[in-house]
Amino acid sequence: MHADTRAYNAALAPTDRAIAKALAARIDAALPDAENKVWHAHPVWFLDGNPIVGYGKLKGCMRLLFWSGQSFRAKGLTKEGSFKAAEKRYTSVDEIDDAALAAWLADARVIQWDYDHMVRRKGNLVRRV
Repeated sequence: MHADTRAYNAALAPTDRAIAKALAARIDAALPDAENKVWHAHPVWFLDGNPIVGYGKLKGCMRLLFWSGQSFRAKGLTKEGSFKAAEKRYTSVDEIDDAALAAWLADARVIQWDYDHMVRRKGNLVRRV
């Protein structure tokens, strides 16, 4: 895990810190080849330059975001934004469902929309193969 991600987690309130640490550990374990960094002020994991998953503090919760989550086979995420992202919100570390998270992370590896080149394509998303 990147030092900036550890610093981000350390700056959180205790409940949020517990959620962030649990999510980061599970993401790192499931995506060991992913690059992790703080991007747009939040920890994000990338595969081949493409953002896959990240989390951040929102008012009243921690949000786990999957950039291609609306296309996942595994259910349980909520649509976020106008592209293909989907999220899960947590207020306690006990709410993290390990089986659901593992399924989302498995889908995240193989189901990806190409956010890395979206600007070059003038906002058009295409599916990575």
